[in-house]
Amino acid sequence: MKMGNRKVPEINSSSTADIAFIILIFFLVTTSMDTDRGLARRLPEPPQQDDNKPVMDIKKRNLLVVFLNKDDQLMVGDDYIQVSDLRKRVKEFVSNPYNDDKLPEKKAKDIPYFGSMEVTDQHVISLMNDRGTSYQAYISVQNELVAAYNELRNEVAQKKWGQDYVALNEEQQKAIRDIYPQRISEAEPKNYGEKKK
Repeated sequence: MKMGNRKVPEINSSSTADIAFIILIFFLVTTSMDTDRGLARRLPEPPQQDDNKPVMDIKKRNLLVVFLNKDDQLMVGDDYIQVSDLRKRVKEFVSNPYNDDKLPEKKAKDIPYFGSMEVTDQHVISLMNDRGTSYQAYISVQNELVAAYNELRNEVAQKKWGQDYVALNEEQQKAIRDIYPQRISEAEPKNYGEKKK
């Protein structure tokens, strides 16, 4: 028997591009893309030239100063604390559960769905940081401040409706925001750590 030159059959590759395109679409549809998220802050309106609004006088008990220095050390009021303790401290300040006279003053306010409640809606958290503060420390502090408000709002939503704050409708969320308004004031970063010449 004579062995002849056999040709190897060719593979039909005409549909390879179609298959690659379908696989590409499949992965684009099924994978999630990371999206950049910013800090949720509403900036104040730019001042008008003839705008002579009176400067708001804030009582000392209604103000919590949060300072982050160039070495990423966190000072709240007169105490140095860890970032991990900030959330608890802010929650206590904002809610003033025992009506402490060193924490924000409470006043009666009529809240939809809740009726008359004692709230601390005049509180202000003043955040200051040094220009030398690391970005990671700054974001960590911001996250803890926002998380404190989110936890307070979730606690009220769970107690009243048995749901998280984000699951509520807009009117219910607004009522809870009236109880715990997010009042964070952020000062422009300065070089606090440098000595003046």
